[in-house]
Amino acid sequence: MWDFSTDPEYQEKLDWAKTFVREEVEALDLLFPSGGDPYDVGNAASRAILRPLQEQVKAQGLWACHLGPELGGPGYGQLKLALLNEILGRSYWAPTVFGTAAPDTGNAEILAMYGTSEQRERYLRPLLDGDIVSAFSMTEPQAGADPKEFVCRAWQDGNEWIIEGEKWFTSNARYAEFLIVMVVTDPDAAPSRRMSMLVVPAETPGIEIVRNVGTMEDHESLDEGIHGYIRYNRVRVPVDAMLGAPGEGFKVAQSRLGGGRVHHAMRTVGRCTRAFDMMCERALSRRTQGERLADKQAVQAFIADSWIELQQYRLLVLHTAWVIDTQPHGAARTQIAMCKVAMAKVYHDIVRRAVHLHGSLGVTTETPLAAMWMSVPSLALADGPTEVHRTTIARQKLAEYAPAPGLFPTEHLPPKLEAARERYREILAAYGAA
Repeated sequence: MWDFSTDPEYQEKLDWAKTFVREEVEALDLLFPSGGDPYDVGNAASRAILRPLQEQVKAQGLWACHLGPELGGPGYGQLKLALLNEILGRSYWAPTVFGTAAPDTGNAEILAMYGTSEQRERYLRPLLDGDIVSAFSMTEPQAGADPKEFVCRAWQDGNEWIIEGEKWFTSNARYAEFLIVMVVTDPDAAPSRRMSMLVVPAETPGIEIVRNVGTMEDHESLDEGIHGYIRYNRVRVPVDAMLGAPGEGFKVAQSRLGGGRVHHAMRTVGRCTRAFDMMCERALSRRTQGERLADKQAVQAFIADSWIELQQYRLLVLHTAWVIDTQPHGAARTQIAMCKVAMAKVYHDIVRRAVHLHGSLGVTTETPLAAMWMSVPSLALADGPTEVHRTTIARQKLAEYAPAPGLFPTEHLPPKLEAARERYREILAAYGAA
């Protein structure tokens, strides 16, 4: 059954969250705009504002909604999560306020599924409480996100694993209490069995941050960003630091990525909605050549196209969340890839139009649009390059088809017409239509 309604009790929570994010949380974006501020647990001023807001979220039962009740979350499922993340997408700080900031969400799920009782006690509980942050150390300088090209390795030495190699773009590494690191433990195995996951305390000797990389949206100087370029220089961790079994790194990684991509997509819907709101307000507020921008046909086309694209994408993401909730594990793989592919283009097109309608103001840092525009390239790369997901979609859809059995396509009309005539030959003859 497909139902477009939301139960009244949860809708009340969504309405509360929408007002709360606009009136309370967005102030943090203005006061602490740096890319790493939500993850800097040592910033006393931001934490003094953040903690009371988090308590309000917990009182509403909306804290860490990605988790099940056994881990302190409500266990809402992906569809309800998508509707909430649509609201959180308006603000950079909102995921931290609601206990759903990446990569902590995915790392919490990994620890919950694969961690030992000691690891869950040491890392999971303070992570869920928002007392610490974590990092996911996967991509590499020479390989990007392609695990087949990873070379950072680990080997067993007695009762320890030794990690050696480099990782690139490990977000929040400078603030993290621990890192979850994907390493090659069997280079000769099949690609999906080459890697394993290790949980590594941030204070472990041998972890060297070469530099903290900023992005074009951060306005940071070199080495002042939040994405760590890390060298693991013979880093030693205990044998039980492994999450899952040896060779299950790819499996562990996939267990955290699917739902995360849906959350990311729905937050993009929220950002697009904010840009659309600004576009409409601007069109009604500004005049040129004797009439409102809203009366110009080209501007009306901007608004119509943006709304159509936004609604199409929103429904795609919600349908994907519904498939995850109602179908067997893995059934939403194609839909998740579709969300990823469409995300950057929809975001690019809507934000570009909003910037254009704001004129010179749109390219300044005096509206949220500049930061939105600068984040477009990053969005096309987040969770893997768009091209990889296009290939996934094409292969999965092509697998549902077979080549034509003969020389011509199965939709070739001459033989279909002949078959139709043969099927109804008597009736056609009776009416003189043969």
